[in-house]
Amino acid sequence: MKHTILWVDDEIELLEPHIQVLRSRGYSVETVTTGEDAIELARQRWFDLIFLDEMMVGMSGLETLQQLKRLDPHRPIIMVTKNEQESLMDEAIGQSIDDYLTKPVSPSQILAACKKFLDARMLQQQHVARQYLKDFSQLDELINSAVRWEEWVELYRALVQWSLELDVHTDVGLEQTLSEQWRQANRLFVRFIEQQYPAWLTDRPKNDHPLVSPHVVDRYVLPLLQRQRKTVFIVVDCLRLDQWMTIEPLVRQHFTIQTSYYCSILPTATLYARNALFAGLFPADIERYYPQWAPTEGDSENSQNAHEPDLMRELLKRRGIELGGKFEYIKIYETEFGKRIESEVNRLAQNQLTAIVVSALDMMAHSRSDTAILKEIAPDESAYRSLTRSWFQHSSLWGILRGLAAHDLTIVLTTDHGAIRCMRPSQVIGDRETSTCLRYKVGRNVKADAKAAVTINDPTRYRLPKHSAVENLILAKDDYYFVYPTDFHHYANKYRDSFQHGGISLEEMILPVVILNPK
Repeated sequence: MKHTILWVDDEIELLEPHIQVLRSRGYSVETVTTGEDAIELARQRWFDLIFLDEMMVGMSGLETLQQLKRLDPHRPIIMVTKNEQESLMDEAIGQSIDDYLTKPVSPSQILAACKKFLDARMLQQQHVARQYLKDFSQLDELINSAVRWEEWVELYRALVQWSLELDVHTDVGLEQTLSEQWRQANRLFVRFIEQQYPAWLTDRPKNDHPLVSPHVVDRYVLPLLQRQRKTVFIVVDCLRLDQWMTIEPLVRQHFTIQTSYYCSILPTATLYARNALFAGLFPADIERYYPQWAPTEGDSENSQNAHEPDLMRELLKRRGIELGGKFEYIKIYETEFGKRIESEVNRLAQNQLTAIVVSALDMMAHSRSDTAILKEIAPDESAYRSLTRSWFQHSSLWGILRGLAAHDLTIVLTTDHGAIRCMRPSQVIGDRETSTCLRYKVGRNVKADAKAAVTINDPTRYRLPKHSAVENLILAKDDYYFVYPTDFHHYANKYRDSFQHGGISLEEMILPVVILNPK
């Protein structure tokens, strides 16, 4: 179907060569010489694009623009004029003109403008399809050859970038192909983690190893405090890389951004990973040195991380960090409290160190399997990313960040773990004392199918507590989740297509650490 163009100019006969070029490219072009005629014709017929002169007899271009935008605020209108006054440009832009060309214009300029507004989506989709097919073999090669942490980060970033690209270009039809590459990548990533992960669990990171959870504050927060830089440490619980990249363009409006990556400890659960983040210690060492603050699987969700500020104070003390100002810890767990903190941002900016935990994304991930409307709003990963952006735009976190952008300080923003969309149930055997999480189980002689789980019979090898000789741990691979034999099909169906964490996957383990400095 031809695109239709309306060209409004009181000297339209001088533009005949331009019109002929457009018609030769398959565009249907109608012409009028006055603003009044343009408005009347636009009421009667549909036009995909309008070229509009500014200086015409009778109704001016700006007046015509105003009327045309009332008829359809979304239709693109390009102003073409001899007038080079900046005030005119400002006025036209203020009235939502879509583009502005100064006469004389060449036929190629007009053609380029048409392609930009009428053919851009088709041309971009064609380019995306060609580029993905070109990159496909390179991605496959990287998936099958990655042997170093840096290579897995590079691969993960590439897969996330392509997922975001296909979010925009939904008609390309490559989602299934990319999904298969994701699955193959996670399958081999599990093997990589099984082989390499235990060697990374050192008190100080080695040069050829990734940072893991207990290393993050040492690497990114403490150097700022040593320089007496006011610092805000924000942990967004359950923030995946794709979610961060979805909101990053908004944050970039106010901050310069440096992004690094670290590896979550296992299990990728708040109980273990976030306490390790704040303590600068592995879970076994938290229990050893601070047994009064060590969480257990039987604790309620709130009490599992109740001592994060205490653990962080002890970390500062062990490192000999003397704060020149106040340290404040805040956990934002509900909307009204978040708005209150947002209103106090100028006070927070005076602290030497402020630690903020934001729980909304973790709550959203867990609520999705229990809330039908949430699952309808976010039926797949693309929609889940879109929901994340929508939440962020209206969140107290975004308000806090915008408020902090007015102050001379540095923000370190990260997460404790990600989450994966679970699609395949696997039966697990354990007693009543076994932990309840769907992506990992801690208990006595817990058993699961080897194709779905990594079994760790000695948790101390992973620097985790072990409370009895028969206690072991299983971690879900890929997109599996664990279900007990009792009412297996009921719970398998209930939690299929839910976002969970605790196991081994790219999405759960490779995490962004973002340094934000106000512009």
